[in-house]
Amino acid sequence: MADSWTDTEIDLIVADYFAMLVDELEGNSFNKAEHNRSLQELVGRSRGSIEFKHQNISAVLLGLGQPWIEGYKPASNFQNALVDGVLRWLDARPNWLLPKPPADKPSRLREMSPLWIGPPPTQRNEPSAIDPEFMAALSRKYDVAERDARNRALGKAGEEVVLRHEQTNLREAGRQDLADKVRWTATQDGDGYGYDIASFERDGRERLIEVKTTNGWERTPFHISRNELAVADARRDDWHLVRLWNFARQPKAFSIRPPLESHIELTATSFLAGFR
Repeated sequence: MADSWTDTEIDLIVADYFAMLVDELEGNSFNKAEHNRSLQELVGRSRGSIEFKHQNISAVLLGLGQPWIEGYKPASNFQNALVDGVLRWLDARPNWLLPKPPADKPSRLREMSPLWIGPPPTQRNEPSAIDPEFMAALSRKYDVAERDARNRALGKAGEEVVLRHEQTNLREAGRQDLADKVRWTATQDGDGYGYDIASFERDGRERLIEVKTTNGWERTPFHISRNELAVADARRDDWHLVRLWNFARQPKAFSIRPPLESHIELTATSFLAGFR
């Protein structure tokens, strides 16, 4: 059995992986073979060992709700120290994947619209790249949903994409009157409504949209508040949950309608403690 990688070796290959990933996300070309050869000299490992470790890093990032290099198919059976190494890199660079403001990329939102919103993933229509139970356990252990929820810039950017999508759809349907009335509730009116965007169907019926955004894959877990659940139940005919994923590349989305339990498994993660 091959020797386990040391923390120093892990830090070197994780840094190399993220250098390639950043290039890929920014549309820059890079040579995987050259990166591999450089690492062979640094860590004294074989080409195959390094390539498999890159695939392991892809699997870790998948479980942590992060984008991963498309050319390195996720492979499990990795040591726990690799997760620690990836987290060291991420925690030292919390803003590495912040969405760029529209001023930096004026065409970004236009290029994203219209957003195709499909059905939620199932084992039948979207087979998991790796054992979904293993990925779910990794996500729970490192509270990936909480990391996404704390990322206010990511959440706001996702809401803006859905807002523009709703306005575009209504305009293209000849309902400029309704497009002008779409409200970004979370920004214009504040939190607490149980939805982020107040939009309309083409016939004028209300569409109340809660947006959940991640840079990870479609199965990345997310947090939903008690208030959001209550509004979803009370406004079943109007409420929609739009899940944006793969946001760092080309955002994709699916929509979930109440009752939510028909599509997702809800797990209590905390309790309010009061004195007797």
